[in-house]
Amino acid sequence: MKTIRGLVAILALAAGVLATNATQAQPVPVNFYAWGGQPAINDYLRWAERELEAEGIALQHVKVADIAEVVKQLTSGRSNADLIWINGENFHALKRTDALLAVAEKVKGIEHVRTDIGWQIDFGESVDGLEVPWGIGQFHLFMCGTCVTQSSLSAQQLLNYAKANPGRISYPRPPEFHGTTFLKMLALDLVADTGVFQKRTSAVDVESVMRPFWAYLEQLHPHLWQQGEAFPASAAEQLNLFANAQLHNAVSFNPNEVLTLANQGRIPATSKAVMIGDAAITNSHYLAVPRSAVNPEAAIKVIEFLLSEKAQRKKADLQGWGDPAVIQQVEQATLLPAANDFHVTWHNYLEKQWAARFH
Repeated sequence: MKTIRGLVAILALAAGVLATNATQAQPVPVNFYAWGGQPAINDYLRWAERELEAEGIALQHVKVADIAEVVKQLTSGRSNADLIWINGENFHALKRTDALLAVAEKVKGIEHVRTDIGWQIDFGESVDGLEVPWGIGQFHLFMCGTCVTQSSLSAQQLLNYAKANPGRISYPRPPEFHGTTFLKMLALDLVADTGVFQKRTSAVDVESVMRPFWAYLEQLHPHLWQQGEAFPASAAEQLNLFANAQLHNAVSFNPNEVLTLANQGRIPATSKAVMIGDAAITNSHYLAVPRSAVNPEAAIKVIEFLLSEKAQRKKADLQGWGDPAVIQQVEQATLLPAANDFHVTWHNYLEKQWAARFH
């Protein structure tokens, strides 16, 4: 009888150990809501998912077309996001509603982030530790190598090109963020006092300042793809039109993307990066943890991994995503001349006014 009781006890202990091990082996899920519009980015995040498995984290890339939709869900308490990829007006909306955790000081390795990329200010608003930089964006165009010889075009030169090549130039429909930034780049070249764009619109005589800009768009649109009556829905759609030679331009925030896409055979090898004006609007893109996150500690560990030398070097690889690194340990790729992004109130103004005039 004692032998049987002993055997039962041993079996119970073994079952308990197995159950404990099984529980410990369960990875912690992290729902990462991030733009899913580019294959190279999606491939990179699949790689990150595999790497994080070893750390007991099940990273789930939830692909979104516009992170603004996730922001609406978060501000209304209807999101299961543990980690989000944001900047600009979306950050402003979440900061304004106190929807983000202060995580920067909790992230191991934050001290290695470059101090010369201006990441502490996002579209005119202090970050205040609520988001952590992940990469660097610089807005520019792709153009076919036989289309232009120069590396930059003024707004007037772009208009002249559109007139000479009707239906071959376009931009994504605002409020898609590439489309809105295209408008900003034109405004920077058309407005004499560009310092106004660092101020709130309420502090500026907007109607007077922007009169040349809206007059320019009225001239440009009839010469665009679809005579300006329709626009690509996204940068990805426009890239496909460019790759299929239906358009002579595409749009990008990645200063290395023309090289990476050419390396992948997705666009002609002769494609080149072209700025509008003398400098590219430059900003950081960030990672943030919502207050409503179910697994905030695991989300912070994901941020730490994505800021690691291994992950940042992989991200900057021109054979893959090619997104510039933000940490000191990884040599910086050559960037375009930089222009500061606008205060967020200009972002909202441009989108509303564009829709009222051209929708």
